[in-house]
Amino acid sequence: MTLSRLHYHQQRRLLDLVFSDGTLLSLTAEFLRVHSPSAEVRGHGKPKLVANKRQVAIRAISPVGHYGVRLSFDDGHDSGLYSFDYLLQLAREHQALWQQYLAQLKAANASRDTLVSVRQLS
Repeated sequence: MTLSRLHYHQQRRLLDLVFSDGTLLSLTAEFLRVHSPSAEVRGHGKPKLVANKRQVAIRAISPVGHYGVRLSFDDGHDSGLYSFDYLLQLAREHQALWQQYLAQLKAANASRDTLVSVRQLS
């Protein structure tokens, strides 16, 4: 399977991955942010637990060659390069990765919710 199209739903904070065979898989901005392939998140052999990202959104998607995209998030994180292979892996392993993430949050007594409530002005 190869990735043929990406579509981001701003209101739902959901990134659709459309593959060449017609398969449609979706990942939340929160999931993508906490599983960023960046060195900041992956660490150097010891991944960092990223908490408080329930409300994070993707603000920009930039192509990187013919193999991936850079996702820029509204919390300022923009150093992760998501290869199409990595996006497929995240989509295929979503359920297990998400449950593992929730267990890590619980073990660290951390939360998905933001520390301070922020309201956007209209």
